[in-house]
Amino acid sequence: MLQDLKIKNIVFILIGSGIFGFGLVHFNIQNNLAEGGFTGITLLLYFLFHIDPSISNLVLNIPLFIIGWRVLGKTSFVYTIIGTVSLSLYLWIFQRYQIQMPLKDDLTLAALFAGVSIGIGLGTIFRYGGTTGGVDIIARLTHRYIGWSMGKTMFLFDLCVITISWVAYLSYKEAMYTLVAVFVGARVIDFMQEGAYAAKGATIISNLPEEISAKIMKEMDRGVTILKGQGSYSKQDRNVLYCVVGKNEIVRLKNVITSVDPHAFVAVSDVHDVLGEGFTLDENKKPLSR
Repeated sequence: MLQDLKIKNIVFILIGSGIFGFGLVHFNIQNNLAEGGFTGITLLLYFLFHIDPSISNLVLNIPLFIIGWRVLGKTSFVYTIIGTVSLSLYLWIFQRYQIQMPLKDDLTLAALFAGVSIGIGLGTIFRYGGTTGGVDIIARLTHRYIGWSMGKTMFLFDLCVITISWVAYLSYKEAMYTLVAVFVGARVIDFMQEGAYAAKGATIISNLPEEISAKIMKEMDRGVTILKGQGSYSKQDRNVLYCVVGKNEIVRLKNVITSVDPHAFVAVSDVHDVLGEGFTLDENKKPLSR
């Protein structure tokens, strides 16, 4: 099991936990905002009973670790323990050495910064194979034994926690800004998961596929994949080209295509997290520095 662990993953999980903990203390707690999931429960216990979130985070997750370690898998389980314990440690540190950033007069900024910091923190943890326990384990268990999607379980849990927080201690204004923070955080997590580097994928249907393919490779130094297709109406077999280029190259690609066949059909789509030669590797299969 230990040989499957990667130092890079552990380092980034620790960094993500630090960003997550910083956001919780300096934007959520300081400005009386709630949060979804188990994190929301720790904040609920803090605002109602003054229980230290660094302690409640560990106490709440220990039973789930015992129940869910088989579901997570050995490597993911270790990463999850690292993420959960480090989050509690960061919460303990940041609560005792706070930077005062009161934003109660501008809850829009507080909600946006809470969402962004938590999104970046959790997104980094997820991207490198970790979790912070909590709802993620419950979601995996319900998916395995009840058949619910993980997204459905997490949404319902978040909704319940935020509703209880609203009834218990939030004003309606704080509850609405909490929803803004949760939405922003979810979008940032998606961005982190998909990858910061995005490209464009072009599907090209033409009567001159070989000529277009050759010109793309010659003038743009981009690879082209030839797929076998068949027209639904004509029933004729034809070659379909697929090419991935950087966002800044899409106009040039269109010009190359139309210079060969002005009547070619081209469908362009977004491509996320591109890996491989020309994007993350050079022609010698060596990593590119970006």
